[in-house]
Amino acid sequence: MGLSRFVSPLLCVVLLGASLSACGGAASPSPDVATSGKSRKAGTSARLEADPRIGVYTSIPWGFETNSFWIEGPTGLIVIDTQFLPSASAELLQQAESVTGKKVELAIVLHPNPDKFNGTATFQARGIRVVTSAQVLAKIPHVHEIRTRAFAARYAPDYPKDLPKPESFGDTTQELSAGGVTVKAHVLGPGCSEAHVVLEYDGHVFVGDLVGQGTHAWVEIGETEAWIERLAEIAAKSPRFVHPGRGKTGGADLLAWETGYLRRLLDEVAKENPTMPPPAGAIDRVKERMRKAYPGLDYDVFLDVGLEEVWQKQAAKAAAK
Repeated sequence: MGLSRFVSPLLCVVLLGASLSACGGAASPSPDVATSGKSRKAGTSARLEADPRIGVYTSIPWGFETNSFWIEGPTGLIVIDTQFLPSASAELLQQAESVTGKKVELAIVLHPNPDKFNGTATFQARGIRVVTSAQVLAKIPHVHEIRTRAFAARYAPDYPKDLPKPESFGDTTQELSAGGVTVKAHVLGPGCSEAHVVLEYDGHVFVGDLVGQGTHAWVEIGETEAWIERLAEIAAKSPRFVHPGRGKTGGADLLAWETGYLRRLLDEVAKENPTMPPPAGAIDRVKERMRKAYPGLDYDVFLDVGLEEVWQKQAAKAAAK
């Protein structure tokens, strides 16, 4: 959701109800990954059965069932994304350290979404460094401002009033080390947010909301082609495991599925020969065809918010030919 343009914070609350806008859908997940339940009073944590060095904490539905992952090293942990609510951030830390018997030494924010950066101060209060790229960091103030208007009253007092302030690790891809673990932080351009970090570690990629499970894509910034480019960049790393911001971990097939979804969306828009202003009913027809093409996905309201921006960008592209 790290967006520079936003339809309306109140509209977001109405449309999403109990869901933070995950930025995509996903294919069938790997069967060996433990997942969270739908009805529970606390977030859940589990190790990845195929590689117990990797763990995942998933918040309760009130916190949008957001995944935060950890990587266990010989002496400590690296956490990926800090959760939407400070209470979930504290629970994440408690559970990760309880499961592993080791302390969190570093947290990395993948993109400018509140479910990625809102827990920053909770980590920092415990002496844990929280870092992200310079590009992501530059987008956080605006995103925090608009999301605070949307969510702070609803979640009070469990919402950060002060601007979350991770540190910048710089503006280029580089290695980061903590807890005896070294990961590669790839600095990528726009996709579902306007800037991304994708973390790579020994065949694993942590992609945030560039891949999600079981939802339509949140395409509000309209950077659909750029999003497809991000997925191709990730696929080129030949990952064995893809860890999404929401839903189960899977393999590289998740990247292919997400790419196919986004290409199908562009194709459906193209069928309408997009111009501005949109002809009456054209965007609704695109949405309906996407719903029929992907009947198993949740939150088709994401298309209500995002399709107009996709249409505008595709209309501008067509007009420039």
